Amino acid sequence: MFKVKDLVTRISHNNDIVFEITKIEEDKAYLTGVNVRLCADSNLNDLVKVEEKEVNDEDFYNRIDNIKESQRNDYFYIPGKILHIDGDRNYLNRCLNFYKKANVLAYGVYSRENEAPNNIEKYLYDINPDIVVITGHDSKIKNNSKYFKEAVKICRKYQKDYDKLVVIAGACQSDYESLIKAGANFASSPKGINIHALDPAIIALTLSLTDKNDKIDLLSLLSKTSNGKDGFGGICTNGVMSYGYPR
Repeated sequence: MFKVKDLVTRISHNNDIVFEITKIEEDKAYLTGVNVRLCADSNLNDLVKVEEKEVNDEDFYNRIDNIKESQRNDYFYIPGKILHIDGDRNYLNRCLNFYKKANVLAYGVYSRENEAPNNIEKYLYDINPDIVVITGHDSKIKNNSKYFKEAVKICRKYQKDYDKLVVIAGACQSDYESLIKAGANFASSPKGINIHALDPAIIALTLSLTDKNDKIDLLSLLSKTSNGKDGFGGICTNGVMSYGYPR
């Protein structure tokens, strides 16, 4: 017997992804990936319960090798400010905790993917971020890429300089080419695959903690994400962190 909040895998997909049941209607369950930004549905007879495991994002945090220790020297650092717009509340909270652990200022907005183009402009003017993340759920069937693309275009109308506003866009199976053409610095998914919930946050945090005079090592940055260049791609971009002296 299944119930909402149960963790399950799908037999027909070789139990490859752990999902949480969000709704059950008759013999069908609606699912959201625990770690992968993917929504799906399945017949109940195709599901298997799995043991609940604590979500541990420490491994992803440890991939950010340029996190500044506040007592390292007499300089002070001002990381780039992040605006993170997400179509999934749980993933949004995980990403905000990720930023908070690194002492980076981040504003989180829950907005359904189709509402992002209508909501984003007011937050750009109110928050004046250095980095914008536009993400949630996507797939070739859902085609939320078109909403991500329109939100990216609004960001570029607000700030045309790619180094003054870094835009990170997309989710699982998003249309990488259209997002890059719309003006994103980084986007998913070059190979049309699924991405981890924290992949956009890894890129955002790395940019936030990189000096604005330093170019990002693009290949090194993409290798920090869950599937490397297959899941995320982008353009050479400067960091957005400022520093001063003395503390």
